[in-house]
Amino acid sequence: MFKFLMYKIGQFIVRRLSIKGAYQFATTISDGQYFFSFRDRKAVFQNLEKILPNAPDLPTKTREVFRNFGKYLVEFFRMAKELDHSFIREKIKIENLRNMQKALDRGKGVVVVTAHLGNWELGAVLLSLLGYPPVAVALSHKERPVNNLFNQQRSARGVAVVPAQFAVRRCIQILKDNGIVAVVGDRDFSVNHRGVVMDFLGQKCLIPKGPAIFSLKTGAAIVPVFLVRQEDDTFTLTIEEPIYPAVVKESLTDGIISEMIQKYLKVIESKIRQYPTQWLMFRKYWIDEYES
Repeated sequence: MFKFLMYKIGQFIVRRLSIKGAYQFATTISDGQYFFSFRDRKAVFQNLEKILPNAPDLPTKTREVFRNFGKYLVEFFRMAKELDHSFIREKIKIENLRNMQKALDRGKGVVVVTAHLGNWELGAVLLSLLGYPPVAVALSHKERPVNNLFNQQRSARGVAVVPAQFAVRRCIQILKDNGIVAVVGDRDFSVNHRGVVMDFLGQKCLIPKGPAIFSLKTGAAIVPVFLVRQEDDTFTLTIEEPIYPAVVKESLTDGIISEMIQKYLKVIESKIRQYPTQWLMFRKYWIDEYES
């Protein structure tokens, strides 16, 4: 309940400030979180250390991750009020939107795969405004009020949400109807840990199987999509080339699944290396740390 109250207070404040004032407020709060949350600071630092082993300014980059997360929350809580087509014209550069239509023209649906990078929530809403509304697969927060708050923000801007634990049947039907399913594919944080161990960013990591399974069972293309922040707090929405399944079958081996995952994981890895301080990962990430 404490976290829910903090989010509600933050939402109340940032909606009443100018965007510049909201960013300043978020930066102040984020700096406090950076200094006082040893656990989160250590997790972010260690993640960056493994991505950027020779970087001399890791503490600065670590604090930048916290600040980018603060901005992410500002945009998430304001998007129901501000996000429209004029916002897209003024703040968003769109790259390769034709890739989405190209994938849908096959009639087998699209699995949008992204990462905890930039502002993935805003990216899903932008797709909806551009005429490609996704159904987002999301883990339910352990605090129901927080979960409801986030889902209300998503649905207010045209993004339907299906809880991860109920996703398989619903998502397969959506894809068969040539719809769009959106999944964050850079880490399996589910309770039952049914992901597959993969090499990612130079380390072993538990990666969710869902996007690969959806694609391999239905023939849907996987389209990596990322919304990353620029220095002036505008964004670039990039729709990467579709990745098509080599086989379509009900019975899948771990080898077939891993091969498909590796294809889009390389794209995610490249984006994270390009924008490491926008990778908003505040938990132990690598498999050796996870098991310890």
